[in-house]
Amino acid sequence: MATVLMCRRFPRLSRVTAFSTAAHRKAERGSSKSEKEKRDKPGAANTGTESGVKIQLLKPQDYRVLYNPAAYAKGRAGSQQRVDRDSSQALGDTFTGPGTAQAPQTFPAASSQALPPVRNALPKPKSKSSALLEQNILAALYKEEAEKEKWEVHDSKEDPRMFQKGRPEYRSLSCDSAEPAETLPAEEGDSILESVAGCEGSPGILTDHFLKLSHLPAERRAVLASDPRFSALCRRAVTAIRLFSTPDLIQILKACVPLAVPASHPLLAACEAEFCRRAWDMGLEQLLLVADCWRCLERSVPSYLGILFSYANLHWKDLTLPQFVQLLYIIGEGRRSPADLAQKVESTILKHLEAFTLEELGAVCLGLFKSLSGMSEHVMRRIADRVSLQMEDMSTYALVNVLKMLRYTRMDHVPLMRELGKVIPARIPTTNIQGIMHITLTYSSLHFFNEDVLAAVATLLPSKVSYCRSKDAAKFLWSFGCLDYEPPNEEFYSSLIKQLHTKLHEFSKFPEHLLTALLGLAFVKRFPEELIDFALREEFVQKTRGSKYELNKDLFTLGKSVEIECPTYQGSRLPPRLCQEFTEMASSFAEREIYVRPEIVEATSLLESMLGGPEYVKNHMILPHTRSSDLEVRLAADGHPIPFNFKDPVAAKKLKDLGVSLTDDLISQLIKGRAGSQSPVEVGNEAGIPRQERGDAAGTLCLGGAFTAGAKSQAEPEAGLWQPREVRLALQVSNRNHFCYGSKRLLGLHCLKRRQLRLLGYVVVEIPFWEWFPLLKRTRSEKLSYLHYKVFCPLLLTRAG
Repeated sequence: MATVLMCRRFPRLSRVTAFSTAAHRKAERGSSKSEKEKRDKPGAANTGTESGVKIQLLKPQDYRVLYNPAAYAKGRAGSQQRVDRDSSQALGDTFTGPGTAQAPQTFPAASSQALPPVRNALPKPKSKSSALLEQNILAALYKEEAEKEKWEVHDSKEDPRMFQKGRPEYRSLSCDSAEPAETLPAEEGDSILESVAGCEGSPGILTDHFLKLSHLPAERRAVLASDPRFSALCRRAVTAIRLFSTPDLIQILKACVPLAVPASHPLLAACEAEFCRRAWDMGLEQLLLVADCWRCLERSVPSYLGILFSYANLHWKDLTLPQFVQLLYIIGEGRRSPADLAQKVESTILKHLEAFTLEELGAVCLGLFKSLSGMSEHVMRRIADRVSLQMEDMSTYALVNVLKMLRYTRMDHVPLMRELGKVIPARIPTTNIQGIMHITLTYSSLHFFNEDVLAAVATLLPSKVSYCRSKDAAKFLWSFGCLDYEPPNEEFYSSLIKQLHTKLHEFSKFPEHLLTALLGLAFVKRFPEELIDFALREEFVQKTRGSKYELNKDLFTLGKSVEIECPTYQGSRLPPRLCQEFTEMASSFAEREIYVRPEIVEATSLLESMLGGPEYVKNHMILPHTRSSDLEVRLAADGHPIPFNFKDPVAAKKLKDLGVSLTDDLISQLIKGRAGSQSPVEVGNEAGIPRQERGDAAGTLCLGGAFTAGAKSQAEPEAGLWQPREVRLALQVSNRNHFCYGSKRLLGLHCLKRRQLRLLGYVVVEIPFWEWFPLLKRTRSEKLSYLHYKVFCPLLLTRAG
């Protein structure tokens, strides 16, 4: 079938991209002049010529590139945390994101990059003045690199605590993990440790020893753990644990933080047991302070937290604003959400909403997000209302935390997203990779398309890609693919694909990230062969099958997409048995959730009436791996509908009532057509379907041989049989979840689906929700007229093809 494509994309020059580490560094670390040229031309290609590892990208049929640009953020953002796989339901009728709810995961902080060997990029000095100039340039570049590294350093333990610096009240609720203002001489530490042997172990003396040791210089404290004298001191404290007053015991626990006592140390175990025993006799301020110490020591204390939450529940009315925020911080860091506190938390947020500092508001959202606590739309909307009005005064870190909760609650807030598009682009250069990832993911999860934001991310990311964890790279690719965005610089995709190769060893532990990345690439017609082969190997498939996430749909979509779009692919493929299993799963879900939707049921019923019966329409998934339904209709070249849906029991019964034996031979004749056989129109007339409702005459008149280049059936005609030219229509009854928010821009999965339908010879006909949904309330004749136009108008079909 001749296909007329409405290309919004520029043709790509090549499907083979050479990735060179040396070239990348050269481009990144060149002279100031080249740096300026890059800023002026963010889409300029990397022209390095050094040899490097080549990644073969398969060349699918009808290759296209979508053009668009965008922008981004300031400050440090992003945190190690539990993240729901928000890409979920970002694309289509079923759960289309890569995997389901995210369990807690810990990722290492972004590694620091070595300073670049910029000397190689500079000309040799020819004079003292040129040497001085070179030194100045080097100094400036080193300073720039140092600043860049500072922005990328993310401390998952300290960053979430920044809100505590906003009020003096937090000093009594939190443990200050900063270096002590006054340090003791190292010799005094030796004197204290020497005295341990002769110490009787009175609680006051032991407490004083711990406090003094915690004020030693950092290098001296670092070796205390291996000092037998310090171990003896800890044993004495454990023995006397019941004799300490509660304030003294808290002081010892606080001293353990700068002393870096290991989380598994016997002293901490004894302290935990003792604090659990005393908890109900302590005040809320003390309980929160102890909980903060446990967080600083990175010791998991579920029993203690359970007591704290129960205590807080009983004394909820006594909580001050700082105590409430500190409690939510503890809830988030403990990854526990007490169900009985949910309603009280929401009412307290509303009570203090205007009194929170912006950093506290970010801390509240982060605590709820990390603990996977729900939040009503009303409360989230109130928070978003305030943030949208004060966003410029908010740190990027706090803002990102609000976006995480906005994403988690899946709530659209247009004023906030519009303001974000104005504020965040200028901040991107000073926002770390994890923060940029979370902002980008917010746009894709909520289906908001902002070209400025996306282009800014794409322009900056290649220079910072080495800071990407496997998760970050995957989420960037998913987000851009989900929004079907083609950045102005090809380096965006090439650098991320190269990073996937670098992080290949991580995917055995986190298989969901590789599938997320490859799906995002598939949406925008990129198929890196080596990575796909790795993902479809039996060993990797087994890892996904054993994952705590639901990855079957992602595997299925990737495997079948490669089959359709990459005919030259020679790598691993999904076994047929798995494809069959996944197809059955998708079909079962569709029967329960998709086919029964009112807009689809209505369209199916009206098409059956118009065309001649259920045998002329099939409501099914032509491509089960794309997770949405199609209404399939087949037309002969003369415009008559062709019956083909004989598996439908209603259609089979209708033919049986006519006295026709439904044999395989008859089905074959009806589908392929035999000269002299009864026409589909005559069958429809005998079945009693009014001709005026079917629109047969109008359909024939409208078509009238217009499909000289129509779509062909994939089935080849048998010898001796006459094969009429056949047009297969795939009618798409879409809904809002198929498009970017407030626009007619299809999301990535649905672009992929329509592309693959055309490759298989179907004419894609849109029945968009903005046209069809209003018609559902109109008269039957209006709906029939609309569907008739969609099915039979040759100009529309030609454009759709």
